[in-house]
Amino acid sequence: MLQKLSIRNYALIDSLDIEFDKGLNIITGETGAGKSIILGALSLILGQRAESKYFFNQDKKCVIEGSFLLLDDRLKTFFEENDVDFLNESTLRREISSDGKTRSFINDTPVNLSILKQIGEKLIDIHSQHATQEINDTEFQLLIVDSLANHTTLLSTYRNGFKKLKQESSKLKKLIEDANEARSKQDYEQFLFNELEQAHLTAHEQEDLEQELERLTHAETIKRALLTASGLLLDSEPSAIQMLKEAQLQLQAIERFDPAINTLFERLRSSIIEINDVAAEVSTIEADTLHSAERLEATNQRLDLLYSLQQKHRVANNTGLIELKEQLENNLNKLLSSDESIERLQKDIEKLRASLTKQANELSLNRKKAIKVVEEQTADTLKKVGMPSAKLVLSQKVGQELDKNGLDEITLLFTANAGQTPAPVNKVASGGELSRLMLAIKTLLAKHTSLPTIIFDEIDTGISGETALKVGEVIAKLGKNMQVISITHLPQIAAKGESHYFVYKNEDGGKTTTGIKKLKQEERIGIIAEMLSGKNPGLSAIENAKELLG
Repeated sequence: MLQKLSIRNYALIDSLDIEFDKGLNIITGETGAGKSIILGALSLILGQRAESKYFFNQDKKCVIEGSFLLLDDRLKTFFEENDVDFLNESTLRREISSDGKTRSFINDTPVNLSILKQIGEKLIDIHSQHATQEINDTEFQLLIVDSLANHTTLLSTYRNGFKKLKQESSKLKKLIEDANEARSKQDYEQFLFNELEQAHLTAHEQEDLEQELERLTHAETIKRALLTASGLLLDSEPSAIQMLKEAQLQLQAIERFDPAINTLFERLRSSIIEINDVAAEVSTIEADTLHSAERLEATNQRLDLLYSLQQKHRVANNTGLIELKEQLENNLNKLLSSDESIERLQKDIEKLRASLTKQANELSLNRKKAIKVVEEQTADTLKKVGMPSAKLVLSQKVGQELDKNGLDEITLLFTANAGQTPAPVNKVASGGELSRLMLAIKTLLAKHTSLPTIIFDEIDTGISGETALKVGEVIAKLGKNMQVISITHLPQIAAKGESHYFVYKNEDGGKTTTGIKKLKQEERIGIIAEMLSGKNPGLSAIENAKELLG
C-alpha cells in the first residue's frame, strides 16, 4: 500500500507531500490542474523514463520518493534475491539531476533502474485510459487466464525448465558446429599425427645425433690423436708413466729426511693412478672409434627427417614436435569425446523436452478450466457496470511447439451487444465499453493476485449517469480488499471514495504551481456539487452532492 508520495522539483510542483489512506482514494481537479503530473511523478519511482526538461527548477535535482506499507511477505524473497533489505515500511526513491543522470534507491540501498521497475510492478498497477491497448497484447491476455489458473509454481517451474532447454539447445548447436569444423580437419590432422607418431621422437635425440655425426665425420682424426696420446702416456721411451714412477722412486729415497716430501710422494702416487685411468679410457675410446659409412649415412638421414619435420611445422627442436603431436592427439580425442557429449546432451534435451511437454499440457488443462471462470466472472462484473449483454470470450489454441508460456495461444474476443459475434476488442469496443471491460478485468485480477495498490487514471472515459454510479460501486467494492487510487472527473465515482484529494493550481509571483489537499466532508460536498453543475453550484446541486455522498 502506498502511504506517502513526496515530490520535489517536478513539472509544476516545487514541493509536495501526499499521504494516502487504505481503501478507495479519489483524486479530482480541474483539467490541467496537474492530476497527470502527480501520476507522472509516481511513474518515475516505478521505473519509467525521466527527462530533465520537466523540472520545476533546472538548477536543482528532482527527487521522487514513495513510502509503501508491505504486509505480504511474498515480496521478501524478491527483495533478498536482489540484495535489498526487506522492511514492512519500505521506501522507493528516484533522484534525477539536471544533466539527465538518475539514481535509484530502495530503502536507501542503490539499485539499478531495472530492479526498481521490477519491484515497482509488484507494488502498483497503473491503469490509464491509454493503457487499455494492453488488452490487445497476447501476453496480457494470457496473464488474465494464468492469474486464475492457480498454477504459479508450475508455471515458474516450466519457465525455468524452458530457459534451461534454450540454453542446452544453444550448447548443443555449438557442440555440433565445433564437431563439424573439427571433422573437416580430421583427415589432415590424422595424417600429421601419424607422421609424427611414426618418427618415434624423443626430446634430446637431435642433440645426441648431432654429436654422433661430429664423431663419425672426424673418426680418423680422433683415432689418430687418441693413439698418439696413449703412446705418450704408456708406450713411448720413456713414457709419461715411466717418468712419473722414476720421480716417485727418487722422492721415496729421501722422504725420511723431510716429512713434507712424504706428502709430495703421496700426491705423485695419486697422479700416477689418475693418469693410468686416463690412459685406459683413451684406449677404450680409441678402440670404440670406428669410421662407419653406414652409420654416418643413417645418422644424416635421421637428422634430415628431424630437420624437415621441424621446418614443416615451424618449430625449433624435437620438443616442439612432441608438443604438436600431443596437441593433435588431443584434438582427435576431443572429436571422439565430442560425439559422445553430443549424444549425451541430445538425450538430456529429449528428456527435458518430454518433461516440459508434460508440464505444458498440464498448464493447458488448467487454463482451459480457468477460461470458463474468467468469462463468467467478467460477465458478472460487466452486468454491474451497465453492460448486461456484454460477452468476453477467451479462445485457447494449443500448438505443437513449446515457448516460454507452454503450448497455448490465448485470443481475447468481445462483444457488448446480444446477438453480435465476438471479435477482437479494438475492432468492436467503444471508449466507454473498453474502459468498463478493463475495469472488470482489473477487478478480476486484483482478487487473485497479491498486488497491494491499483491506480485508475480516468477509467470512467465515455460513461456517465447510471453507468457511472455502477462503475463507482465496483471500484468502491474493490477498495474494500486493496488500496485503490482513482483519478476521475465523474461525481458519481468521486462520491464513492473513502478519502478525497483535490488538485489545484496556484499563481504566485508570476509562477504557476500545482498543489493538492485532502478534503474534509464539507469541502467534498462543494467540490462534488461543482463537478455536477460547474462553478457556484445551486442548492439542488449541493443536495445532489450530499445524496451521492450518502
